[in-house]
Amino acid sequence: MSRFTGSLWKKSRRYGISLTGTGKELERRPYAPGQHGPTQRKKLSEYGLQLQEKQKLRYMFGITERQFRNTFVIAGNMKGVHGENFLILLESRLDNLVYRAGFARTRRQARQLVNHGHITVDGSRLDIPSYRVKPGQVIGLKEKSQNLDIIVEAIEVNNFVPEYLTVDADKKEATFNRYPEREEMPSEINEALIVEYYSR
Repeated sequence: MSRFTGSLWKKSRRYGISLTGTGKELERRPYAPGQHGPTQRKKLSEYGLQLQEKQKLRYMFGITERQFRNTFVIAGNMKGVHGENFLILLESRLDNLVYRAGFARTRRQARQLVNHGHITVDGSRLDIPSYRVKPGQVIGLKEKSQNLDIIVEAIEVNNFVPEYLTVDADKKEATFNRYPEREEMPSEINEALIVEYYSR
């Protein structure tokens, strides 16, 4: 299954959450798209709720079904709570941390920066968005890339960096201090429903 490349704005309105992380999608029309958007839609079945939760998270991180499923399986082999481990693995992806550090305005933009070779990890160029960053590693920008308009703009508007990251604005570097805790990860996601979905 390929990566979703359509309008995240429509998906955000459908699910009632900001999938880009900017919140702009819901400002004007905070209801589902289509002619029946503002009216109440039919109640979802238990399976429908589980599927919707899975799709919300998959669109949020912008990954393929195969990558999503594989990450879920890896999380199940780790110690601890399956759903939380799954979120931690997604949060520690390189493209997500580029976004969280404020070097890109959306995860989609962050993935492009990684793909195009603008990002370094511990000083070495890395172009794999799904690379799993480990605590203590430093995410940086290639010297030639530091003045790219989209990066400069993203850094200017970014006013929130999670505690598990330390950003050095002068060096344009971010250190991944530790894995995030549950309260630092998307609150609008109910990961238990996703575990139920794959456990059917």
